[in-house]
Amino acid sequence: ALAELQQAGVRSAMVFSNGFPAAAEAAYRALAATSPMAIHGPNCMGLINLNDPLRLYPSTVTDKVVPGRVALIAQSGSAAISLMNSIAVGLSKVITMGSEWQVTAPDYMRWLAADDATVVIGVVLESIKDPDAFAVAAARIRDAGKSLAVLKVGRSEVGAVAVKAHTGSMISPADAYESFFDSCGIPTTRDYDELIATLECFATCRARPRGARIGIIGISGGETALACDVAADQGLTLAQWTRATEAAIRSALPGAAGVNPLDLGSTPNHTVAQDGPAIATILDDPEVDQVLVVQDCQATLTPTMRGNYTPRIQSYGQYAASTSKPLVMISPTAENTHPEIVAAMAEQGVAVLRGLRPAIVALRNLGISAAPPPAEGWRAGTPDSAAAALVAEIADCRGALPTALSNRILAAYGIPLVRSALVGSVAEAMDEAERIGFPLVAKIASPDVPHRSELGGVTLGIADAAGLRMALERMRHSVLAVRPTARIDGFELQEELTDCVEAAAGFIAAAPFGALTMVGSGGVLVELEDDRAVGLSPLPPARAREMIGRTRLGRRISGYRKLMPPTDPAGLADLLVRLSALAAALCGSVAECDLNPVLIRKGSGEVRVADVLMVAGEGGITDRG
Repeated sequence: ALAELQQAGVRSAMVFSNGFPAAAEAAYRALAATSPMAIHGPNCMGLINLNDPLRLYPSTVTDKVVPGRVALIAQSGSAAISLMNSIAVGLSKVITMGSEWQVTAPDYMRWLAADDATVVIGVVLESIKDPDAFAVAAARIRDAGKSLAVLKVGRSEVGAVAVKAHTGSMISPADAYESFFDSCGIPTTRDYDELIATLECFATCRARPRGARIGIIGISGGETALACDVAADQGLTLAQWTRATEAAIRSALPGAAGVNPLDLGSTPNHTVAQDGPAIATILDDPEVDQVLVVQDCQATLTPTMRGNYTPRIQSYGQYAASTSKPLVMISPTAENTHPEIVAAMAEQGVAVLRGLRPAIVALRNLGISAAPPPAEGWRAGTPDSAAAALVAEIADCRGALPTALSNRILAAYGIPLVRSALVGSVAEAMDEAERIGFPLVAKIASPDVPHRSELGGVTLGIADAAGLRMALERMRHSVLAVRPTARIDGFELQEELTDCVEAAAGFIAAAPFGALTMVGSGGVLVELEDDRAVGLSPLPPARAREMIGRTRLGRRISGYRKLMPPTDPAGLADLLVRLSALAAALCGSVAECDLNPVLIRKGSGEVRVADVLMVAGEGGITDRG
């Protein structure tokens, strides 16, 4: 049918069908790859253009849908239906993408960036096929002065469960997507309620915040305290009002503490007029970027309660009209809001949102949308001059790479290792021990034992030749007792560094984004500690430092509570930059990599890698979408 349409000169086609046999799918894809037609689908519900109007949609559309300025793109037709049934603002376009065998979501995103009828775009994603195209489309939307929010579904699914490295067990596809969205400055949500609140907030608020400092106002101390808790969870900062603001609040409202949040109910018999000077002062405070008002606006309000609340609600609309800062009203439960209240407040540029958590996520996203995009942005990794020969050598390997090859890969990217030697016999170990010097660390060398400490294959603090001889024999016996078929190639001897902090670093292949690099606390309890920060490779130096600062490791080496001398993180940051370049270049050949422990000298910050595990393959983590 598509071939006949193309022959007839048709310029576009939409395919709702699904369940293609393999041969039919191959024929479809082959035609789509060369066809001058724009082919949408298959396995989709089409699109609805509410501005023209035009419905290329094989089902009925709810009467709730009215024309507006918000566009929806969803790979799932049912997701689009749920959003249409729930959103309280008008829609411009609803586009369901289906399998995206030719036309993709980024194609529509670029088109919507130039659509005069659309100012806000929401995208529900199952997967991203082309990160570069998505990043370009997001930048087009931002450059056009429009807002974008994304919901990525399938966060808990792990594409490759049988990971061998600790890094792989600590990272999921969600980490890759979150890192990508962060690098593009794209606000994200975790469910339909958060996406709806974000889109309603973007579409209704006329002002954009200058930062993440919020002022909270309500008539209940309990509700405002809960709002503070949720705001802290979302990374929003509770504004510290100036002394002048505190004094003005206490003057206007006797009994009020004058601090953020403002509990209007703490002043007995207060009136809307009495509250006015306090609220106006908060909006004028230079330390406040946006204001959150907790106010019941449920559709089930009785006429009496609505009558009681109406003067207060109207006053909030008047304040919003007189300020350049966003003012958002939050009805604290998920129950539908009163449509007449929503409509009246929308005329004043006040979004009325349902539920504390979704609404506060929307406020967070309003700030992200208003902020400049990250300076480094999204950049895909590219092969480098060191990679070609290494890729050829790795191609002959299966499973864990030999230690000697892993060490050469690290050396090729300037990643420092402790002094070490691989030995095949006890006699050879004695000779190398004299060269390296005591105290020593000894480790079993076996391609069948990736995590050596778990099987008794590591001995620390070897002080002399006699101790070394005993340690080698004990380790061989311990490993073979648990894994009798393990191949023992010999032993790895290393200098033992003292007065150091143990860190962990590593990467894992993360299609389609390349590789994710990780840093955090290291040692044998690395997974139990679960202290990590991740970023897409390659990492710019500023991003590497920022990742270290987000971990408990970073706080510890900064001299936390004087438990150790303040230590310069520059050496660890440089190691991360180099490791991420390695990851970007070799993630097609190395699926996983652990550097654990990375020893950081207290005070100087000098780093040395004490143990490396690299696993050949193209696996890593994937998103089944």
